[in-house]
Amino acid sequence: MIRLVVADDQAILRSGLVALLGLESDVEVVGEAADGAGTLAAVAEHHPDVLLLDVQMPAGTTADGKPGPKDGIAVAETLRGAAQAPRIIVLTTFGRAGYLRRTMEAGAGGFMVKDTPVEQLVDAIRRVHQGLRVVDPELAAQSLAVGSSPLTLKETEVLQAAAAGGTTARIAQSLFLSEGTVRNHISAAIGKLGVTGRAEAVRAASENGWI
Repeated sequence: MIRLVVADDQAILRSGLVALLGLESDVEVVGEAADGAGTLAAVAEHHPDVLLLDVQMPAGTTADGKPGPKDGIAVAETLRGAAQAPRIIVLTTFGRAGYLRRTMEAGAGGFMVKDTPVEQLVDAIRRVHQGLRVVDPELAAQSLAVGSSPLTLKETEVLQAAAAGGTTARIAQSLFLSEGTVRNHISAAIGKLGVTGRAEAVRAASENGWI
């Protein structure tokens, strides 16, 4: 049996996946989660072979009151190299090339979009469980065409905070930077992305899956 945990913040979708995958004779859904903290807890409790993981999930709060990983990619990065870490398939609504590259760099074994037919998803679970990699072919081609993110780590963090609606002062406070440094990072990102303002930089980076 392939022991599986399903992590997705959309309850209806998660319940549907659990029900459908539970019909497979060689798959046992042993746990589910709705946020980053809950996913880590479910993995620690159930020790699944495979984790089916959404990209865009809330962080949630751990049992000791700390914030969980900010999204599915951060969950994958947290689990990478851990003892008894499950193999991971990232499942997302957002078929963005940058997401694919980031999930592979985080150690995921598969990347599929949510409208993938169930039969293909089950096949991907079996293949990843065997140690193989499974990637949506169209996204793989897009990833090669788009290339890697031109943004530095700090520029990425600043744009992520800006995407959440933070003011310059709030971004500076949350990242322990000066407001001038935040403005410099935003200006650098604008130049690298070839756009004319902060909002366009956030949109361009988001559309490419770089934040």
